[in-house]
Formats: sequence, C-alpha cells, structure tokens
Amino acid sequence: MTAGQKDSTGSADPRSSSSGPSAKVRLIGDGSTADTGPQPHQPTPHRLMPGEPPPQFVVISWDGAGEIDGLNLLSHFRQVAKDTGASMTLFLSGLFLLPRGKKDLYHPPRHETGASDIGYLEDGDIHATIRNIGEAWKEGHEIGTHFNGHFCGPTGVGQWSPADWRSEIEQAKEFVENWRTNTGFTDLPPLPFDYETELIGGRTPCLEGADNLRITASRLGWRYDSSKTGIQMWPSKDRNLWDLSMQSIPFAGHTGQVISMDYNIMFNQTGGTTRGTPSKRPGWQQEAVDTYLAGFRRVYDSNRAPLIIGNHFEGWNGGIYMTAVEQVMRRIATHPDARIVSFRQLIDWIEAQDPAVLAKLRTVPFGAKPPGGWAQFLAG
Repeated sequence: MTAGQKDSTGSADPRSSSSGPSAKVRLIGDGSTADTGPQPHQPTPHRLMPGEPPPQFVVISWDGAGEIDGLNLLSHFRQVAKDTGASMTLFLSGLFLLPRGKKDLYHPPRHETGASDIGYLEDGDIHATIRNIGEAWKEGHEIGTHFNGHFCGPTGVGQWSPADWRSEIEQAKEFVENWRTNTGFTDLPPLPFDYETELIGGRTPCLEGADNLRITASRLGWRYDSSKTGIQMWPSKDRNLWDLSMQSIPFAGHTGQVISMDYNIMFNQTGGTTRGTPSKRPGWQQEAVDTYLAGFRRVYDSNRAPLIIGNHFEGWNGGIYMTAVEQVMRRIATHPDARIVSFRQLIDWIEAQDPAVLAKLRTVPFGAKPPGGWAQFLAG
C-alpha cells in the first residue's frame, strides 16, 4: 500500500492525513519538548460495517530507537516508512539522550548510580537521535519507551517492584524532557510533543518484569504494554492495558516457532553471535524474511489478528536483519488491505470498534478462517 492509498476499509492509510502541528507552540520545561498541537499524519479510526473484514494490521516497532554507531538506521527507516505508507513505534531509551558525563543523574533501581547495561552514547549520536526523534514524530511515528539501563537476568528488571518501575519511568521521562539542560545543545529545536501525553506504552528489556510494570503503567494511565509473548490472536486487556505482546510465529525452514523479533531470530540462527560466518548470512537473511512473511500470511489468510514485529537498530551479522525487515515492509505494503501502523494507531482503531465485533474476532484462531466467511461472520 503506497502513501495516500485507500485501504479495504475505505479509510486513507495511516500516513495520508496532512494536518500539521498548530502554529502556536508551547514550550515545556527548559524547552527540550513542546506542545505543538495534534500529531500530523494520524488516521481517523474507521468502525467496521456489518460483514466487513478487518484490515491486516502490522506493527513495526523498534527497541532503543537511537541513531547510533554511524549506521543511520533510524533515518533510513524513516525513509522506508515514507516509501511504504507506514507508521512505526519507536521505543526510545531515556539514556540515549543523557551524555556519559551526566550519568550520575541516573539512579537505576537496585543498581549503582549511573550503571547501565547498554552504556551511553557519544554526543554526536545523542544529537542525531534527538533530531531524528523529533522529525519522526512529525512524520506520524509514535514515541514510546524502552526505559533506561536495560538490565536483564537474575539481577535485572524481572526483580523490580511496581515502585522500582515508577522510578525508572519517571527518570526516562526526565531524560527526554531535559535533554537541552543535560546536553547543552543549542542548535536543535524542541521535541515537538509533550512526552507526558505522548507516552502511552513501552517494552521492557528482554521482555522481563512485565507483571509489576503493568501495575505501575495502569496507574499512570498508559494504554498498552508490549512486554510479554503470546500468540497471533486479537488482543485483550490485562490490568486495564491492551496486551500487545510479541508473538510466536512460524520459524521458516524449521519445525517450531520463534518470537517475532530480530534478536530472537538471530539467536536461534547463530546461538547469539552477532558476527557469524559471512557465507551463511544470505541464508539467514532469507530465513528472517520468510519467517516474518510466514507470520503475516498465517493471519492475513485467517483471523486477521495484528502482526507485531520487534527490532533493534543494529548491524548484527552485517545488517542482514535490517535488510530483512525492510524487504518485509515493502512486500507487505503491496497488499491493499494491509496497514503498517503504530501501536497507538492500532489501539485507536480497536477502541473504535463495536465491542461485540471485537469479541467475535477473538474467537477465531490463527490458521482458521471465520465460520462462513467474513461477510457472514460479521454480518451483525
């Protein structure tokens, strides 16, 4: 589906709206962020008519979402999104906006001050990240959170209490809302959104600690979380949040399933090495493409549950997983009834539907068509 093309619901695709920010800009705090009005390029949710099949939603999401290591992947996928009429969700790590020299400002729960398992970016990468995040929001992409220090394993976020998560979230917001003071940059415009209202969901490091996170997130008024694993069914709520977890999808060329994320595909292919044998990389890349497309076809041809794909802006194994997801986005965009959307846009559409229709959709398993076909099944 190309930008501006109508989908099967009759609505313009998620990037076709041209309403821009208000001319009035309200600076927030030290001017690191600003309320510029409604976000551009957001679709108007369309309620299904009786007998109308749902579109095939696909969410492309990015953990960390920094412009790092000279790879220019955030800016590259902004262009891919323009080419394919896509909106994406960027789970920004708060530490990606905090200089190493200011690391003592970070007080991670249950760890020493300034500790981080993902380190800190160079100033040039922080500058590029801020610029790209601001431009991405104006292009219609959602800015969520991947929190801060990325602590996994026995001493990681899986041990955190709801109070620990509250501290981590508040600090993640502070680093976004105070980048101007912390970096000293004066040549960048403010991020064009109020993060207090923009932030409605996230994904935890290593998909750990979701139960206690969701307690806190619900109290904070978030709308969704994507920090667990599940199957390809229409979502429901957990602790008053939409559960938009990562999914098990068919692992192409294998008998089992794999989580729909580049890291998990890579780990199953290489045992976790990010510098695998170069001669094997073309095969791994094609396997990743075929895996994502198998997940797409399984729901596209059956229950039309949203497909959720997770990624990292990384150059693992020569960047083959970045090439794979780009190929998948371009392939999916050729389907007139497929829509590549952000989590926020997906939720807006879901919440616009008749609850009875949503309940029916949840009864159809992946791999099976609705009884009698869509026209009969959703006839009303």
